[in-house]
Amino acid sequence: MSQDGFSRRYFFFGTLLAGAVPPGGFGSVPALTQLGYKSPNERLNLASIGAGGQPFGDLRNAVAGVENVVALTDVDFVRGAQGFAAYPKAEKYRDFRRMLDRQGKEIDAVVIGTADHMHATCALACMQLGKHVYVEKPLTRTPWEARLLTQAAAKYPKVATQMGNQGYSHDATRVACEIIWSGEIGDVTEVHAWHGNPGWPQGMTRIPPPTPVPDTLDWDLWLGGAAWREYTAGDDEYREYAARVMGRGRGAGQGQPPPPPEAARGGGAAGGQPQYGFYLPFNWRGFYDFGSGLFGDWGVHILGPANWALQLSPASLISVETVKREGISPFTYPVTNAVKYEFGPRGNLPPVTVYWNDCVQGDAYLPPGMTAEEARQISGKGPQIGPSRGQGGFFPGAGAQQPPARGEGGGVPGGPGRGAQGPGQQAARGDAAARPVSSGYNCIFVGTKGFLGTSGRGEGVGLLPGSRWAEYQLPNAYLPRSPGASTGSNAGAHARDWVRACKGGAPACSNFSIAGPYTEWLVLGAVAVHYEGKILWDNARGEVTNNKDANRWVRPAFRKGWEIRL
Repeated sequence: MSQDGFSRRYFFFGTLLAGAVPPGGFGSVPALTQLGYKSPNERLNLASIGAGGQPFGDLRNAVAGVENVVALTDVDFVRGAQGFAAYPKAEKYRDFRRMLDRQGKEIDAVVIGTADHMHATCALACMQLGKHVYVEKPLTRTPWEARLLTQAAAKYPKVATQMGNQGYSHDATRVACEIIWSGEIGDVTEVHAWHGNPGWPQGMTRIPPPTPVPDTLDWDLWLGGAAWREYTAGDDEYREYAARVMGRGRGAGQGQPPPPPEAARGGGAAGGQPQYGFYLPFNWRGFYDFGSGLFGDWGVHILGPANWALQLSPASLISVETVKREGISPFTYPVTNAVKYEFGPRGNLPPVTVYWNDCVQGDAYLPPGMTAEEARQISGKGPQIGPSRGQGGFFPGAGAQQPPARGEGGGVPGGPGRGAQGPGQQAARGDAAARPVSSGYNCIFVGTKGFLGTSGRGEGVGLLPGSRWAEYQLPNAYLPRSPGASTGSNAGAHARDWVRACKGGAPACSNFSIAGPYTEWLVLGAVAVHYEGKILWDNARGEVTNNKDANRWVRPAFRKGWEIRL
């Protein structure tokens, strides 16, 4: 260790970020007029594809009372009413293509928050017109689409891009990287990540009979590039099933049957909007053709620190293996999934195995011989990193229960979302006694010299056991901090990071050169769950080599008229 507290190993690992951190840092600003960008003092003209729920929140964060909103698109005008009411001067559309045709010259940047299967279609159309894009996580539903957007970002370098995994803007994610690069826990050989049950039913084996399409919804436009099927809001048999699988004391449902289509409730929609019940407004994420299951819903958040710190990429991915799947369905993700990713060496980094488990109650992994109580941080001791509750973030040991996730599924102890707890905390609700004791982490790095855990969306970090963290001194900061991430809304900082890039600032921290390869390897887990055993990845060809059938889930088929290409 040198006199200033940095080891040679620390600097070596830091150089792995070449390309991920701009030469001038995240705060550098090139000549705006030369690049054709707006002045930082000028207002952006923003549009949104998706006007209610999550895209509304993203748009509001990007606007921050400063930018203009000139156009809003939603295939369901009831779902979009939230945004329409907030921005009454904005033009309203059902079809995003019509919006781009009519107002393309006026629009600078677009927020995209559709169902996963339309992310790539909408983003590419905007990028080809020179519009900056903020795309909700996961970046795409399939690996092929993720690679296509990576290539698009290289083809259109003046387009500012960002994926909506706001944990990347949190101080704790950066601290996790710095601790690992400092050599504190040695070489990382395994990563164990997990989440609780989804906030939607999975494992259905029957599609209910068609029901009338709500007057407010353009079902054909909602399907977009996906194969045609009849709309349904479900039936009594489906509602009974949903009540059974969702009624486990967590997440949406809380043991009650989903309401009929005309009833009003939240549940992934804006408050007071209809919950249609089968595909919409949020259950689509559990369907193979529309979503990426918990891989894209929470996996993309939880594995963010691992992706960054360990420099994971499809180029180093060897295989993905289904370890466990229960409750198999022909059209939705299984009820329970567990997969194993194997990565080869990355420079001087050793091979690493990454495990993902969902539908976990408590901890999916603890270091050998260590209890959950020992793993937890000791309240009030050790470094405290990032904003407290009410400021858009969560860190272990904060002394308050983690805020509920909005529209991102139900949580369980040990995982983010509704009802999750930080280390040393107890459940606040009356069903606490039924919950397993948890370390409070949802991702644990296994090193040759120790263990590190992260929590939330990468918003918490600590060394295990808690006694080690209590005495730990953080290494000197190496990575630039995202402006506002430690003092205000983390999601807001992530959106404003993109806005700054739109106006000529440095690339956003999860721009598509980073988010594209990350999404590509991550959603290969959603490919793997279709099969028993390993699928072997050929990065140069962008395909699975030992199972030709698997490639139909790598590259999607598009409905006629919706094909996309660079």
